[in-house]
Amino acid sequence: PLYIDDTPSLSIFDLRAKARRLASQHQIKLIIIDYLQLMTAGSNQKGGNREQEISTISRNLKALAKELNIPVIALSQLSRAVETRGGTKRPILSDLRESGAIEQDADIVSFIYRPEYYQITEWDDEERSSTTGQAEFIVAKHRNGGLGNIRLKFIGNLGKFDNLDSFDTPFEFQSKMNQGAENPFVTRKLPHPNEAFDGVEDDMPF
Repeated sequence: PLYIDDTPSLSIFDLRAKARRLASQHQIKLIIIDYLQLMTAGSNQKGGNREQEISTISRNLKALAKELNIPVIALSQLSRAVETRGGTKRPILSDLRESGAIEQDADIVSFIYRPEYYQITEWDDEERSSTTGQAEFIVAKHRNGGLGNIRLKFIGNLGKFDNLDSFDTPFEFQSKMNQGAENPFVTRKLPHPNEAFDGVEDDMPF
């Protein structure tokens, strides 16, 4: 089941309390925040820097993930720098709004980039292939792994991203490692029942 909390301006401390209760009562396996900048740090002090507030939220989300031993996925806004930047609009870590703490605390930071949104018709690679109906999943930070970009198919009428079809017709890759070897899961040709029971048809095996 999904548990949705649409409390406006939810504080990080209220979120932690609710998450602990759900983990205790329902053994939740994942928390998704949509989105981080809509939360508050829950402090009554005025005049605080918004970046410091986001930093408090980010640290507490990381602590919550460790405490409950479950992944926490937090969506985040991008800054306006992406819109005003010339050339490619591919997002980078510094484009995260109030990004300092997010960039530091997160184990993985990823973006989805769709050039069509910016009226960019060709990919910036050697092939200069069309961007129509395509997007890119960008792993910009991975604390325990590698970085990379993955092309995706974008289905606009569904707002859905899917695997990119690399070939016109689907086909299977079959391993040749055990080619020619006897398959233990294939039923061998068995003897006729008459042969199994000495050819006496009238005798019952039991």
